[in-house]
Amino acid sequence: MAAAALLISDFIISFMWVWSGVLIKIFVYKFLELGNEPSGEVIKCVLSIINMFFFAYLGKNTKGGAYNPLTVLAAAISGDFRRFLFDVGARIPTQVIGSIIGVRLIIDTFPEIGLGPRLNVDIHRGALTEGFLTFAIVTLSLNLARKIPGSFIMKTWISSVSKLTLHILGSDLTGGCMNPASVMGWAYARGDHITKEHILVYWLAPIEATLLAVWIFRLVVRPTKEEKENVKSKSE
Repeated sequence: MAAAALLISDFIISFMWVWSGVLIKIFVYKFLELGNEPSGEVIKCVLSIINMFFFAYLGKNTKGGAYNPLTVLAAAISGDFRRFLFDVGARIPTQVIGSIIGVRLIIDTFPEIGLGPRLNVDIHRGALTEGFLTFAIVTLSLNLARKIPGSFIMKTWISSVSKLTLHILGSDLTGGCMNPASVMGWAYARGDHITKEHILVYWLAPIEATLLAVWIFRLVVRPTKEEKENVKSKSE
């Protein structure tokens, strides 16, 4: 039952995540009519941070529900093999399906909204960009989980501002997505979800960066006494 509830949470949260980004843009560009004015960009950034706080709250209250496969993958690598199979074989596909259905409904409702992030540089530079952004945010997330174990607000604030900053840095090159499921939803709608560019830039590069970040973090940062006891109790 817990596994089924988690899959339902992943589906709903992934569906809501693709909608949230579009609704923020519609609110700023169409409702407020601020276009590309500085005040519009500031409002969009503030709403994006509030949005990330909301989804962090959803994740906490659903006991792990997520919209990003990379978050699930980073946790799966640190777990046992059974959890790894469940996360990779069930949770990530569920997030992708939720994103695809969400995007399809967005396009049907707001056909003028466009077709999502696109690769604006060559494939190698795009892969390096998404890989670097992913490596940075996964490393930060691992550090936050270890350094500030009990402060939900502080962790979410640092994580949200960091994600937004990295997104802005990569937005003109690849979209600064750092979320394969969300990009897959838009790519599926365009019909280029099986192209070499999409698979390499938005899936392989972020996955490799996630694996590298987790491996380096384990290598550099020694586990605390609490973490060792948790691992020991799980093995027993």
